[in-house]
Amino acid sequence: MPQELNRPASELPTQCEFLVIGAGPAGSACARMLALAGRDVVLVDAQAFPREKTCGDGLVPDALAALQRLGLRETVMARAQKVSHARCIGPSGGAVEVPGEMAVLPRRLLDEILCRAAVNAGARMFAPLRFVSVLQDEQGRVMGAELSSGEQRCELRARWVVLATGAAAPPLQGADLAHRRSPSSIALRGYFELPGLEAELSQLNFVWHPRISHGYGWIFPVGAGVFNVGVAILDSHNVEDERGQRGMKNLNLRHLFAEFCAIHPLARKLVQEGRSLGELKGAPLRCNLDGAALGRPGLLATGEAIGSTYAFTGEGIGKAMETGIHAAEVLLQGQPDAELLQAYAARLELLRPRFQMYRKATSFNRYPRLVDLVIWRAGKSPRLIQSMAGILNETRMPGSLLSWRGVKRLLLG
Repeated sequence: MPQELNRPASELPTQCEFLVIGAGPAGSACARMLALAGRDVVLVDAQAFPREKTCGDGLVPDALAALQRLGLRETVMARAQKVSHARCIGPSGGAVEVPGEMAVLPRRLLDEILCRAAVNAGARMFAPLRFVSVLQDEQGRVMGAELSSGEQRCELRARWVVLATGAAAPPLQGADLAHRRSPSSIALRGYFELPGLEAELSQLNFVWHPRISHGYGWIFPVGAGVFNVGVAILDSHNVEDERGQRGMKNLNLRHLFAEFCAIHPLARKLVQEGRSLGELKGAPLRCNLDGAALGRPGLLATGEAIGSTYAFTGEGIGKAMETGIHAAEVLLQGQPDAELLQAYAARLELLRPRFQMYRKATSFNRYPRLVDLVIWRAGKSPRLIQSMAGILNETRMPGSLLSWRGVKRLLLG
């Protein structure tokens, strides 16, 4: 691994123009845009690259659009497993295939490509360096960050700090941005190798069933006979237990993963007959563009830290990059703090209606039999499949289908 991708803490400067904390999709996208504009950018991450990241690894149209804006679409697609359909499978076993340009690439590879692209554009990347807290002036404006590498502590002053640390609550608390400590959703995935299943599992497979209520299972083809298999519970902080209490403490993802394998024959075949390529790994998600403030003077937060993941699908790579690009673009405008924060909030507000509609669509996860209704109607209506493709491509708002009004139209149509 070239040294420039993981410069040691001993080489960290004492100041820079922009400090981006977190080198995932949001942080690397932001750092690349800033660096391409010729600005002085330092990018840090808590882990040295390449590193694992728990994710479904699916790249849907909004992710490909963001990669296009970053000038990286061809680079990513050259290494990804291309996919032409998303296959939605209901509890009864019926399925509908929704067309779209998609791909699958493990986050270990995707994040390395994005981070390296930021470095190639001129950003300086240092890792492993963990965010500890913000530095503030007497008026409370953020003016940098305290970072740590093992027992070593260091300070880096910056004109602006961008926090792109993902779903973890401690960095948000350290920056005084957290509105809610708990994540919105949780997921678990593993990689399994079983050559010969490529023909049966060539699409993004999503499976809904009452035994994995409040979420869904998935199987995504990674290529070369390898598959990403997982389960997600969306809007998990609102799940009620048998006593009517809301929260995630009673959710057992490993049990749900076992349930997924019990009800879906291909998942069961992969787990029982395939070769496991590592342990099952879980991760929290932040959804709905809520749970955290967008920023404060001297500091912007972006990506999953501000809830850039869709509550219904758990997809967040594309919107993470998109919010990172927005952060970079407003920072490059060079406005005073108040105006810059307002401009950033205005951009994200334009995204909010879609996030709100996807949150309402979590009804489909609570009542999986609704998926059977959609599949049944789609079998009779090519126009409905076109509508579903429009939702996937973000050319159509999800409320036209993924809402109680949409369900009523299905019943009466």
